[in-house]
Amino acid sequence: MTFVFGAGVAEAQRLPAKKELLRVLRRTNRYFMNKWPDPGKVVVTNKERPSNLWTRAVYYEGLMALYAIDPQKEYYDYAVDWGEKHRWGLWGGTATKSADNQCCGQTYIDLYQVDKKEDRIRDIKACMDRVIEKEGNEAWSWIDAIQMAMPVFARLGVVYREQKYFDKMYALYAFTKNNHGGRGLYNRGEHLWWRDKDFVPPYKEPNGNDCYWSRGNGWVFAALVRVLDILPESDPHYKEYLQDFTDMADALIKVQQPGGLWTVSLHDPGHYGGKEISGSSLFTYGFAWGVRKGILDRRRYLPALLRAWNAMVSDAVHKNGFLGYVQGTGKEPKDGQPVGYSSVPDFEDYGLGCFLLAGSEVYRLR
Repeated sequence: MTFVFGAGVAEAQRLPAKKELLRVLRRTNRYFMNKWPDPGKVVVTNKERPSNLWTRAVYYEGLMALYAIDPQKEYYDYAVDWGEKHRWGLWGGTATKSADNQCCGQTYIDLYQVDKKEDRIRDIKACMDRVIEKEGNEAWSWIDAIQMAMPVFARLGVVYREQKYFDKMYALYAFTKNNHGGRGLYNRGEHLWWRDKDFVPPYKEPNGNDCYWSRGNGWVFAALVRVLDILPESDPHYKEYLQDFTDMADALIKVQQPGGLWTVSLHDPGHYGGKEISGSSLFTYGFAWGVRKGILDRRRYLPALLRAWNAMVSDAVHKNGFLGYVQGTGKEPKDGQPVGYSSVPDFEDYGLGCFLLAGSEVYRLR
């Protein structure tokens, strides 16, 4: 299944100047910070949720990536205020089994690395220690969970220099990859992931191909980046993660659309076809990181990621910083539709988080 398009056109894309990149990242982030001046304010959509839910946690992943290249005090203060408003706790407490509820721990740990106050990681450590000691390996039954929780284990393993975090991380990842849905949610032939057991064949898209949801695969791709970036190469499973990352990259570049972005259904671009930013951002993030690290071939992937980044900036970023073309929450191509330039998703935070991750990595290529 190949939808690859002329690389010659992409070669003409230029790597944006650092000032140009920062201008876009600051504008989109400023829009959100202005809209949510109180980071502890509850989020109300179809129901009320605390603001340390997964969607907001993904935004803070992006904010911390922006802070790493543009260390403005207001970014750090905004993130710390978020943690303090929740007393560095998790939705559901330390007994939560949900990867979604554990996602905030990624930023808590990053903030601990800046200022080693134990209260910042007390609860996330207690939660993950409980998972290690008392839970099996079946928790990540949907692939989004890989991004939500896998980097938490990696970060704790680095902070405490304890192999148990890396070992449990792999056990959970391997069960999702090899067991969930019968024979695992990862298609070794096509190097893409079914979102959960509901999409394993015989489920098909309208064109007869397997359903590979863009953002779902983006979550896995981003998780592998965030783990490989800090995991010791001596870890016994490092090479497997790396192989999965490079195999996915090869599969993803082949289904990039002519305009530079990816559609919500990777192997059926006609099913709710059109531009979509969250999945495209996560793929751009992974491509840029892989190129910067010398893992992905620069001649092949740099034009692709630049085509994607330039398309997102020109087509999706509004003058006030709002991001268009972000698919709302869900689990498949039909969810959160219609997706358009002016459509507002049910949550505006995770799409921006993905975009900030992508832009921060493109910046690092300079």
